[in-house]
Amino acid sequence: MKRSLIALISACALGLAAAAPATAQTPWPTQPLRLYVGSAPGGGTDAMARAVADKLGPALGQTVVVENKPGASNTLAAVQALRSTDNHSMVMGVSTAHAIAPHLLKLGYDNDRDLVPVVFVGAVPNVLVVNNDMPAKTAQELIALLKARPGAYNFASSGAGSTQHIAAELFKDAAGVQMIHVPYRGSGPALVDLMGGQVQIAFETASSVIPHIQSGKVRALAVLSEQRNPQIPDVPTLAEAGLPGVEMSAWYGIYMPSSVPAAYQTRIHDEVNAALSQPDTQKRLQAIGAQLKPMSQSAFAQFHQAENQRYAAIIKKNRISLE
Repeated sequence: MKRSLIALISACALGLAAAAPATAQTPWPTQPLRLYVGSAPGGGTDAMARAVADKLGPALGQTVVVENKPGASNTLAAVQALRSTDNHSMVMGVSTAHAIAPHLLKLGYDNDRDLVPVVFVGAVPNVLVVNNDMPAKTAQELIALLKARPGAYNFASSGAGSTQHIAAELFKDAAGVQMIHVPYRGSGPALVDLMGGQVQIAFETASSVIPHIQSGKVRALAVLSEQRNPQIPDVPTLAEAGLPGVEMSAWYGIYMPSSVPAAYQTRIHDEVNAALSQPDTQKRLQAIGAQLKPMSQSAFAQFHQAENQRYAAIIKKNRISLE
């Protein structure tokens, strides 16, 4: 009797082991991971990626290598991640690539099918700034200046179809003003010319422009978020400045190829959220103007879809194109 019971227990144990998913039996990661970034070193996307990678590597027991692949509205990084089939590549996605570019570019991949939103990292609001030679000290004074001299002033962006470009188009539409668009290849050169006076206005991301605001090299008139930013608390929101409804933020999150097993995606999701809960990580990201908002993976997927629909409507209504 005892032998029969022991044999039955052993058989059940073997059956449970056989039923366990393969991913649970296979250690992962088994090699260094690559986190692709669609912009040059030093920008907001790069800063977000490195803050996450510095924590993610030790948590996973493997090095997380950040690789910059700038170009094509941040989408070249996604292409690079999709070329990998080893389940060890991911991309620091940004709204420019994953919510705006699909409506402006012919992509070499399906934005909804080939990549999976895994973990939301944070959002960085755009800030309306002018160079120090501009007489306007408030958003309303700027609007009055633009109305008095239609088309006389330029605004810089980090490229056609960027959040900076779309924010300016929303502002123009809401305020009833005209400005000339001057696109650059990134925030760095755009800010250099803004400070040098070659262009007068920008709707730059907080991560790129806050250091220049704090050093007095440019003047901030308003933030394009629902609430004021803690890093520049004296700068009003655009709604407070008398122009409600014009909001723009660049958001960031990690995407992985859809071929990556769900268990691996969950591991990245959990470890990144754990990193984002640590005070030193929060301080590092908040220093560049980031606002953190933890989401489940399913909530991030829903957010991805909603943002795609929102930008599709904005781009259509304002006739925005890359031409």
